[in-house]
Amino acid sequence: MSPQRRSGSGGMPLCSGPAVFPEPQMNAASITLLALAMSTDAFAAAIGKGSALVKPRWSEAVRTGLIFGVIEAITPLVGWALGYAAADYVESWDHWIAFVLLLVLGLRMVRGAFQHTDAPEISKPARHGFWLLVATGFATSIDAMAVGVGLAFLDVNITVVALSIGFATFAMVTLGVMVGRLLGHVTGRWAEAVGGLVLIAIGSLILYEHLSAV
Repeated sequence: MSPQRRSGSGGMPLCSGPAVFPEPQMNAASITLLALAMSTDAFAAAIGKGSALVKPRWSEAVRTGLIFGVIEAITPLVGWALGYAAADYVESWDHWIAFVLLLVLGLRMVRGAFQHTDAPEISKPARHGFWLLVATGFATSIDAMAVGVGLAFLDVNITVVALSIGFATFAMVTLGVMVGRLLGHVTGRWAEAVGGLVLIAIGSLILYEHLSAV
């Protein structure tokens, strides 16, 4: 039998039982990338909203950003609560759930970026209605809810993540409305594709960190 490893000072064993592996974690960089990735879907939608308006002003852009940002901050909390309720039952393969969810969402965003078609030119309004923006914001936040489900299986502060996603969405949507005024839909498509690739990368990193710890 090989000698047991001991510490240098007290002579106590360094390992006295079965190895306990920590839960997969997300650092500040991963949270920032996740927030930016989740906001690209809304950014693409905001560009479309901006291009559909007659010279939108910053006040309209900020209004749109606030609506999208609040919704985008709430939905991952809802998803996290749903996932947390089931976390005890799937603890042994939680990292695979996070990876698969992020992979599927990322591929969906990449595919969607190249499937949009340009709408025919119509008479443009000066601003969008509140409920239209709420509906659009909720539609683009479904991915954030699904990500929230996956985050329930990780060692992460969901409040920090939700606020980060909400703030990033607010900033990106506000900018997106003004970008849409100048550039139209093409920029939004590429942003959505990049966001999808970032989600795939984050999911792969989570899986790699867990498997490499085994």
